[in-house]
Amino acid sequence: MTLIFNQEKYRELLITYLPKLIKTEAENEEALAIVENLMHRIRTPEENELYQLLITLIEKFEQENYHFDVTPSSPESLLSFLFEQSNKTRDDLQAYLGSEILIDDILAGKRAITPEDAQKLGSFFHVEPSLFTE
Repeated sequence: MTLIFNQEKYRELLITYLPKLIKTEAENEEALAIVENLMHRIRTPEENELYQLLITLIEKFEQENYHFDVTPSSPESLLSFLFEQSNKTRDDLQAYLGSEILIDDILAGKRAITPEDAQKLGSFFHVEPSLFTE
């Protein structure tokens, strides 16, 4: 079965969410909340288009506004660095991801960060997901 993209449904989503260039942290947080909601469900083709658009807008904002003073040598060291620099804890991340074992394995370098994990970590720390992939 091939899913057909419905222009009218997509138009309705655009009217509802009004995506635009992100210029403030508050706008970024709003876009991240929408992406997180869409991330955790099976999306229609129209929702997926909105999802991809918002990710692009978020990544552009974050590339222009978030700068790191160090360049971590691995995704695991980046994750450790982000914990150190943020007010977030491993417990916060565990509640967000739902798995203590996953976090332990990633931090120990025993488990590769999947693209889905990278999206979730990027959303959690408000950074570009591609930072977590090698």
